Amino acid sequence: MSRIMAIDYGTKRVGIAVSDPLQIIATGLDTVPNEKLMPFLKNYTQQEDVATFVVGEPLDMNNKSTATTQLVYQFVEKLKQIFPNIPVELVDERMTSIEAKRIILQSGLKKKKRREKERVDQVSAILILQDYMEGLRG
Repeated sequence: MSRIMAIDYGTKRVGIAVSDPLQIIATGLDTVPNEKLMPFLKNYTQQEDVATFVVGEPLDMNNKSTATTQLVYQFVEKLKQIFPNIPVELVDERMTSIEAKRIILQSGLKKKKRREKERVDQVSAILILQDYMEGLRG
């Protein structure tokens, strides 16, 4: 089987998580600077079979667009152009950053490691991917 890749898109950093080939377990892959994202994705998809890209859709608590929503939509269009054979799904990412910070706090990491924003982006991507995979299972 193929992997599912989740992307927590940000203007500075992008958190990335992938499933195992059986699409059961979500694992953090990396946090990549935004400007290096496309080369990273091209390289990864040449080495691994990716069935679907899952992108976090930033909506506010009233289900309305945020300042980042349009940037995410533009990114999704670019993703579809560069990888026309890989479907792209949007997943509501509300509260993932807050949940990611809570998970990191409870993980027992030292304070300095907990403050690394890259860690929050990657854990957010894991949460987005878990959400998506749970929806597939029904």
